[in-house]
Amino acid sequence: MEDIDLKKLFSAPGRIEIGGNHTDHQLGRVLAAAVDLVTKCTAEANGTDIVHITDDRFSDAEVDLRSLEVNEEEKGISKALIRGVAAWFQKHGYAIGGFDAHVSSDIPAGSGLSSSAAFEVMIGKVFKGLFDAEISPIEIAIAGQFAENVYFGKPSGMMDQVASSFGGLSMIDFQDPLLPVITPIHAGFSGYTICVVSTGGSHADLTQDYATVRNEMKIVAAYFDKEYLREVSPDQFYTEIGRLRPLGDRAVLRAFHFFEENKRVLKQADALEKGRIPEFFDLVIESGRSSMDYLQNIYNLSHPQQQGLTLALALSEKLLSGQGAWRVHGGGFAGTILAFVPNSLREIYNKQMCEVFGEGCCLLLNIQ
Repeated sequence: MEDIDLKKLFSAPGRIEIGGNHTDHQLGRVLAAAVDLVTKCTAEANGTDIVHITDDRFSDAEVDLRSLEVNEEEKGISKALIRGVAAWFQKHGYAIGGFDAHVSSDIPAGSGLSSSAAFEVMIGKVFKGLFDAEISPIEIAIAGQFAENVYFGKPSGMMDQVASSFGGLSMIDFQDPLLPVITPIHAGFSGYTICVVSTGGSHADLTQDYATVRNEMKIVAAYFDKEYLREVSPDQFYTEIGRLRPLGDRAVLRAFHFFEENKRVLKQADALEKGRIPEFFDLVIESGRSSMDYLQNIYNLSHPQQQGLTLALALSEKLLSGQGAWRVHGGGFAGTILAFVPNSLREIYNKQMCEVFGEGCCLLLNIQ
């Protein structure tokens, strides 16, 4: 029988994005929550410099920690995330070492619940727990983002990693990206079910779409000699819109979305804290419409016939109009939507979505 006495259990949750669509990479605010789906592992130090991972769903991985340079052949696979987190730990003076781990997860891959961030945070917790690294939750999140951006090759903000590392429901302000302000939100959704609906689209070929959103926002910021939109005065932006048009109308609209969405997160947090749930739902719907009309991340322009997100949002509006809320979830272009569904309509909503997008498409979630 396998001896598990030396093994330790580590886990990290998936997350939902409730507000702040594509604001984190511009040092904006987000509203996010960890959910009750997790990636977990049992792990023990093996006294070597080699990380051995077996995984219930994906290929096993072996990473030699004596080489922590970016490996182009590993981009897009879990080895890159392990090596990237280890590299960040070592660069910042935290202990690392080889370990053996068995990984399992109930976060569906490609579900928009950020299984990758959960994996990164879990790996950070393994290094912390096995090698006594005195590292904070925010540093673990930073290490995860670094691994995803530099080693895995996916440009992203840090919302996913922070939400997974801290847990709960929080407003996160990234004005200082190395020291984000995390404000826990005390709110419940009694009488409603949180649903994430997978429309069947893959995120695999969307890296360029995500990068373009980020780049176009930064082009507008650069007009004002700033690196990020958060550093630009909203009043100055609105005054200059006419002169910004040569940068491209879509870039201007995406900046417009950022400024309004960044303010909207504050209103959402306030409504939740004060128990004004109908007002909060109106703001969620408003956020979704801004993403559709201004951010324009609802479908991939290379495949205009494939509009699963648009269809799911249209169905949600028809089924839930006047009750609950709905909006695009996460990066967009394909993937998932988020809905707050009255419990009285849960069975009808789930049935309708499954008829259109396939059995099991609707994940019913709780905030961790």
